[in-house]
Amino acid sequence: MIDDSPRKVLLLGATGAVGGYVLAEVLRSPVFTTVTTLGRRPAPLPMEVMVPPGKLAQHVVDVADPSSYRHLLSGHTDAICTLGVGDPSKLPREEVWRIEVDYVVAFAAACREAGVERFSLMTSVGSDSSSRFYFLKMKGTLEERIKELDFPRLRIFRPSMILTKKNRYGLSQAITLSVWPNLNWALQGSLRAARGIRVEDLGRAIGLDAARGQRDDGARVYTWDDFQAILTVG
Repeated sequence: MIDDSPRKVLLLGATGAVGGYVLAEVLRSPVFTTVTTLGRRPAPLPMEVMVPPGKLAQHVVDVADPSSYRHLLSGHTDAICTLGVGDPSKLPREEVWRIEVDYVVAFAAACREAGVERFSLMTSVGSDSSSRFYFLKMKGTLEERIKELDFPRLRIFRPSMILTKKNRYGLSQAITLSVWPNLNWALQGSLRAARGIRVEDLGRAIGLDAARGQRDDGARVYTWDDFQAILTVG
């Protein structure tokens, strides 16, 4: 049975490409009475959404230091994290790990301590703590550490290529954005999880799933087919 009690959601990563669309969806949803963003700067307001007065609270915090935001977490029922480094190649590996693992785990732990029951996390297709590929090993380690916090409801979203409207990272992304959408039809069977997804569809799927989430139904991992199922139900 879906819980229809008042819900309040925390967002970490709302200034990012995916996070912006998550923000739009949870602001649009009547399920959430309060939407709280935490970040280095306020998130841009979605132009297509009329924000009800008093529904959105934005706080500038030090995401590296939970003591800067721990007092803001009480009373929230849900949390969604899409925090990540847009172009990991621009930073040392150690810095990427701190942002994408240490900061996220610290946020999740603070949420669990504050009584948050539902947590949604974006990682990557192929995440595996034993992978020989650094990025996938990092994301797999993150998933394991979040699972250890034992949220009553945990959803892990594993997208493959996220198809943005604009090229933000140079030639390699330009090539990928032009080629990848044409590969989806060829990715069948177990390869369907590697299909690309539009950034707006991924953000909307994460927000929709959070809004209809039960209080206590364990941990699940979602990939491309699951995203489509969520979007179909709407």
